[in-house]
Amino acid sequence: MRIALVTDYWLPTLGGVQTAVKAHREALEAAGHEVVVVAPLFERSADPGVEALPVSPVFRPDGFPFAWPPRRIRAQLRASFERRGIDVVHTHSEMFAALGAIGAARDLGLPVVHTMHGRVDVYTASVLPLPSVTTRLLAALHARHVSRRGVAVPGRTPYTATATARRMWRLMAAQSRASAHVIVPSAHFAAKLAAQGVTTPTTVLSNGLEASVLHRVGVPVERSLEPGEALRLLWVGRLSPEKRPAVLAEAARSFGPDVTVDVYGEGMARRALERMRAPVALHGAVPQGAVLEAMRGAHALVSSSLDFDNQPMVLLEAIASGLPVIHCDPDLAEIVPAGGGWLAPTPDAAGLAAAVAHLRSDPAAIARASRAMLGARDGVVQRVDGLLRVYEAAVAAGPAERIR
Repeated sequence: MRIALVTDYWLPTLGGVQTAVKAHREALEAAGHEVVVVAPLFERSADPGVEALPVSPVFRPDGFPFAWPPRRIRAQLRASFERRGIDVVHTHSEMFAALGAIGAARDLGLPVVHTMHGRVDVYTASVLPLPSVTTRLLAALHARHVSRRGVAVPGRTPYTATATARRMWRLMAAQSRASAHVIVPSAHFAAKLAAQGVTTPTTVLSNGLEASVLHRVGVPVERSLEPGEALRLLWVGRLSPEKRPAVLAEAARSFGPDVTVDVYGEGMARRALERMRAPVALHGAVPQGAVLEAMRGAHALVSSSLDFDNQPMVLLEAIASGLPVIHCDPDLAEIVPAGGGWLAPTPDAAGLAAAVAHLRSDPAAIARASRAMLGARDGVVQRVDGLLRVYEAAVAAGPAERIR
């Protein structure tokens, strides 16, 4: 099968979408399929399996290249899909690379599969300036490519309580409708989509890690905290408000000298963290290999996001590494293996401080949780059988109906 993976986020920028698409590509190619990754890039890739889309010279949200202009992107994708004999288009974002792919696939009668990786409503509210205004512009531009006609989002849930949030949920629902099939990596996010009236065939399908990543992890060791040893905590992700790194930084003020906190990632929240002068070490953006190396030396990973993440890829890396997780979001209990981590009693700095204090008082809990993570390691390998079943169903169903 010939597959186009289209994303608005790709290497060398770092993030969960990039990690997931990279794993999809490697696993599909290993299974004998032809794959091309198409994404906006500041510079053309030396990788022949990666095709660069044009980008805006001025607009770089959170430092990422922004695919632009739409008409040129659609024309390039249409020519690329036709030249490569693409069978199915798999989009991984909701911005203009993905929108151009939907249009190009529609022109050629190709089916589109869409993976809903995250909460666009929370991301735009956190990253865009004046979101009550700029989301109107974003929604209007999105609607030029994907019709919202007939898509209604009720305001009866906490996450659709504001007009700005409903606007972005309507965008997500419209893009789901424009696809032949939707993949969601977690059941909790799939339930939210269904609650907003999404009726497109939807499959809950976990992301995974490619074989090369597991090879780099090697044989992980069970974590243990010895008497007198400092508790080493790790935070990995985009330094952006929706990831709430400031909550961890605030909590770190009360950890004491026998706890260290290392933060890996870059983003718009870095300056705010620096101004806090909290006892955390900011390492900036690093390659995935450096993250895996940092995991080897840590006792626990901290996930501070709340009501945003779908299935953080860093949690899968932690499972592969045997690294326990402290998390703030109850929804992420679906991702963390039973016994492999701890939900903070409250999702604020005080809650994280309480969870860390518990580990200091019961260091054997770290070894128990690490064993649970190691026991679930085989479950994070990227598999292609589920992906291929979705692709085959999408090809059999044909392109989604064009709605104007």
